Amino acid sequence: MEPQPQPSAQAPKIEDPAPTEGEDAPVAEQPTQASNKQVHSLVIDANAIIRNNPTVSTLLSQAEELYTIPAVVSEIRDEATRSRYQTTLAPFIKLRTPRPESMTFVTTFARRTGDLQVLSKPDLQLLALTYELEVERNGGDWRLRKDPTQKTVNGKPPGKEEAKTEEKASVPESAAETEAHSTETTPEEVAQELEKVDLNQTSVDAEVEQPEEEEDDDEEGWITPSNIKKYQAKEKGGAAKQQTQRFLQAALITADMAMRNVALRINLNLLDTGFARITFLKTWVLRCHGCWKVCKDTTKQFCPSCGQATLTRVSCSTDASGNFTLHLKKNFQFNNRGNVYSIPKPTHGSSNTKRIVGGGKNGWGNELILAEDQKEYVRKADEERRTKYKDLMDEDYLPSILSGSRTSGNGRIKVGAGRNVNAKKKR
Repeated sequence: MEPQPQPSAQAPKIEDPAPTEGEDAPVAEQPTQASNKQVHSLVIDANAIIRNNPTVSTLLSQAEELYTIPAVVSEIRDEATRSRYQTTLAPFIKLRTPRPESMTFVTTFARRTGDLQVLSKPDLQLLALTYELEVERNGGDWRLRKDPTQKTVNGKPPGKEEAKTEEKASVPESAAETEAHSTETTPEEVAQELEKVDLNQTSVDAEVEQPEEEEDDDEEGWITPSNIKKYQAKEKGGAAKQQTQRFLQAALITADMAMRNVALRINLNLLDTGFARITFLKTWVLRCHGCWKVCKDTTKQFCPSCGQATLTRVSCSTDASGNFTLHLKKNFQFNNRGNVYSIPKPTHGSSNTKRIVGGGKNGWGNELILAEDQKEYVRKADEERRTKYKDLMDEDYLPSILSGSRTSGNGRIKVGAGRNVNAKKKR
């Protein structure tokens, strides 16, 4: 019966809680699962939900919390898309309306950038929600901008400022300690130490580091998950940037160019559908060749400032610093073809149901459009809008190939006499 107490005494040693604590420590931290996710709070636009790009599984694997606004849910009108949203995404997404202070900031900022006229109320709410989450997660707006003309961000992280003050306070203390040690040493002690030194003794403790032989890389020339971004960048004509992936506190996914422009100018985190961070944005705007004003609404045909039909399509870019740049063509020559012609005399109305006589050959100048506020332009714009949004399931609808109706090639309303005044007019 004597050997029985020995295993009983050894049992507590085997079941010592020390190894279990060592195993529980990394599990309790578990930043591995959190570090695999790129974003903490992700704001989703309606186009990402409707197109299902990125998918719900991708959103859940890359973001800890998903946010959107109630207006985005109301934009989902397709029955199949709404059922997919209700079954897959609705249990995980949070509906939140931004505060009025955030809406005021985003509206003022968008007005200064010139994007307010093309942004809807849901677009402004999504930007305001992203701004609000960014301020909450980072403890302030120190990494954002308050004005589009601001070159740098509002401030520095609070932790770095405290660290700098502690370093400045520790520097004088260390300097005082070194002065005290230097005053304690005397010339006699230095002479005694020099006598103890043996010049014939050599030290071989430090090993000479030999350059390691380069290992053969079997993956050279092959496309692997580690170098696929580099090959994709080469195909697009660019260079892959070696950036360390960092955790984002708040980000926005949208395909709207105006929203992207405002988000980059504020310095909000912007992601594409592949969860790659967008730091450079290239888009198109309209620039008046007469008054040099920039118009963000690409559907305009007349300049909102001077009222002339001199808008030209110009490429522009916005970088991560919020700098808005127009890329103009060198030695650009504006096309004046079709601007000089004689306008026919105005004719009376057709209220008596008689055919209008006059207005040039075949009456080409009867409904001549020269300004945006003309009733002829407003009427044609309404017709274009109705034909664009025709209901294909309407019983009275006929395709243009059967009805014989033809529209212009670019789908825009003809202003003035067109490019060629002497062209053959339709009868």
